[in-house]
Amino acid sequence: MSLTVSQISKTFGASIAVDNISFTIQTGEVVGFLGPNGAGKSTTMKMIVGFLQADKGTIALNGISYEQDAVKYKKMIGYLPESNALYEDMYVKEYLSFIAAGHEIKNPTNRIQEVIEQTGLGLMQTKKINQLSKGYKQRVGMAAAIIHSPILLILDEPTAGLDPNQLTEIRALIKSLSANAMILFSTHILQEVTAICDRVLVLNKGKLVANDGIAALAQKHEAGLEEIFKMLTH
Repeated sequence: MSLTVSQISKTFGASIAVDNISFTIQTGEVVGFLGPNGAGKSTTMKMIVGFLQADKGTIALNGISYEQDAVKYKKMIGYLPESNALYEDMYVKEYLSFIAAGHEIKNPTNRIQEVIEQTGLGLMQTKKINQLSKGYKQRVGMAAAIIHSPILLILDEPTAGLDPNQLTEIRALIKSLSANAMILFSTHILQEVTAICDRVLVLNKGKLVANDGIAALAQKHEAGLEEIFKMLTH
């Protein structure tokens, strides 16, 4: 299984958001998506998910593009956007039941309980979402993103707002999910990259300027990884 992004570009008026970038991701990989604000990371993610259409180039997941079969394509993807919009008047378990129904999941009760346990929402499942902390809301978003067992998981700042214990648990979850999926996530946290990434993609001004493993990236520069990270993300 693989995601293939080939020579995609996207402009908004006179502004070039993404400029002719290409990369692939294979099952089992956790790939960090780095770059300063405005580099084109979120735009690229939205094109992969199908929320935006590329002006040029192609995106294929297991050989299927959004244009060929939008329903089948979207069923293979789980997406946690940075905004993590939730129906906050719903209870956690109720919300996950609603999401499961949308995906037409068989045996939804069992699957809902699985993702509640995976994301550490056991004590929160009977609470309204608007009663939760930001960190637990992030977990609800993660649960909704994985409930249909996607083969590609797109995470935009997935650990924002989590406390140190939650960070450790969500990192472990992301790593475990990569056994059967491809994972692409954006972050501004160096520890995130070194803890769980197999490889990093770096965008700057819409261009892909690096596509390397962590060790290989560090070897290409005299500076330490921390200095490289600062250079690439600011």
